[in-house]
Amino acid sequence: MSVGPWFGWGSSTDLWEPFGGGWGWVDRGGRDRDETSALAHVNVDWRETDNAHIFRADLPGVRKEEVKVQVEEGNVLQISGEKVKEQEETNDKWHRVERRRGTFVRRFRLPENANTDGIKCTLENGVLNVTVPKKQSQQNQQNVRFIDIA
Repeated sequence: MSVGPWFGWGSSTDLWEPFGGGWGWVDRGGRDRDETSALAHVNVDWRETDNAHIFRADLPGVRKEEVKVQVEEGNVLQISGEKVKEQEETNDKWHRVERRRGTFVRRFRLPENANTDGIKCTLENGVLNVTVPKKQSQQNQQNVRFIDIA
């Protein structure tokens, strides 16, 4: 079996640009991609502890003023925002544009035990932490109600 370079669907023979030709947006560093959906998939971890549901979202380069956390329809947690495009110098020659900017939205249906009134959020070092406390279960409540016997 012989192995040789594959030049893709185009006519590029530059070994440093193996996807040249047919995949135009790749060899231009992604500049032709639709930036409105550039951050559409924000990575989010959701873990549950005894007391809370904890969400951690990677939002590198996003300021807290660009993020919105809200509860819709009573129990749908929505994390959304926009990474604003930086001002560019028009005289510069760009070799590669890989940093993403644009809007993002993630939604999570919270379980019935979520206390949406007690949600707390922090954004530190590009990581958004959302803590949704759990409602106190009936078994854990210390309220005792006596019932009269008739």
